[in-house]
Amino acid sequence: MTMDSDFQLTRNVFGRLVLTTAEGEIREGVVPVRAFPIAAPGEGISLVGPDGHEAGWIDRLDALPAAQRQLVEEELGRREFMPEIRRIRSVSSFATPSTWQVDSDRGATSLVLWGEEFIRRLGKSGLLIEDSQGIHFLVRDINGLDLASRKLLDRFL
Repeated sequence: MTMDSDFQLTRNVFGRLVLTTAEGEIREGVVPVRAFPIAAPGEGISLVGPDGHEAGWIDRLDALPAAQRQLVEEELGRREFMPEIRRIRSVSSFATPSTWQVDSDRGATSLVLWGEEFIRRLGKSGLLIEDSQGIHFLVRDINGLDLASRKLLDRFL
């Protein structure tokens, strides 16, 4: 069901999203979930109810009225945390688990890589790296990294 204009989205007193459909059905505690968070972040957003079932669908985020879009973007921002790696400064070992010191778009940090299987390719030059705490780090373009970072990364690919 496409719901780009056939619904109301508000926050209740507890800060949770409330979806009111065109038919008047009220669903409290809906959560927006991107269908394609990296490839098409502004397209295909499911509004999932607390029961885990889809309560609505948004084809395009930019097609929503500004107030609705802001609510969805705020909620997505709270739920999604995916720092983008800009540089790999060092790794503790080329055997896993290893601790990586990286610079990301959110500052310097460290992550623990349990194994090579926690590095997934995204398209031709992107990577998604999951650390030991379940945080996903994005490398948008391997070729955009400096030479030293690429050499360190090559040891794990």
